[in-house]
Amino acid sequence: MKPYLVLMLFLLSEISIAFGGIGIKRDISYRGQSQNVRNYLDVYYPKNKEAPKDVLVFIHGGSWDSGKKETYWWLGKNLASKNVISVIINYSLSPKSQYEEMAYDCSEAIKWVKDSIATYGGSPDRIFVMGHSAGGHLAALINNDPRFFKKAGIINPIKGVILNDGFGLDMLEYLNAAEKNKQTESFLTTFSTDQNQWKIGSPMFYLENVQNPFLILVGERTYPAIKIQSDRLYKVLTEANKPSEINIIKRKKHIGMISQMIFRNNQMYSMILTFMNKYR
Repeated sequence: MKPYLVLMLFLLSEISIAFGGIGIKRDISYRGQSQNVRNYLDVYYPKNKEAPKDVLVFIHGGSWDSGKKETYWWLGKNLASKNVISVIINYSLSPKSQYEEMAYDCSEAIKWVKDSIATYGGSPDRIFVMGHSAGGHLAALINNDPRFFKKAGIINPIKGVILNDGFGLDMLEYLNAAEKNKQTESFLTTFSTDQNQWKIGSPMFYLENVQNPFLILVGERTYPAIKIQSDRLYKVLTEANKPSEINIIKRKKHIGMISQMIFRNNQMYSMILTFMNKYR
């Protein structure tokens, strides 16, 4: 049998085993009556509502100029099958928007979660945020820089931050040091050509504000910049006696760090759930 057929049969088996008893609500606007699909989110939730459940909000990657929530339906369902309510969000993208508007969108989405997730059986006091790649940058930025939740009109409700191969933790360092490539122009569109904005838009420069735990997951074969900045983030937080953990995932490249999670029993879920349960 061809390998792709084996994979399809496996996935169909996973779906039939895991996804009974899961509810899905798609295309909810987290900005009032906005009809902009970039301001929509999807909720995946266990139908049993025996007790308020942990919530994980996922911010997708895509170099700040691509990506959509629909791609990650399997992440939503896998988490819901493990009794965690998952919220997969869209946000504004470059070139129409720069990083600040993206971060404001993410903070507004989390405000919606805080206000509304109890309807789906979730605890508004147990909101974790995970981002992959550029989504990791946005997750860390709204957590570390208080201006975004201040504009949303709420106190930071994030219980813990999970970085899945987070990129862009220090854009000042990256844009000054990295070899220029075809993505550099896109990054400059997102962050502007003003070096001061590169710093202002970098989560690494707000670590004194961190009050919640970080789980940092890094692919062994990912980009050097992600390895370097993730390790520095972990060390600075640890030296400041702020709770943080780092795990290097063997043999994984950047895309593989999220695509591996299509499998319901992938090790990443165990790491994430252990982290969430640790902070109660």
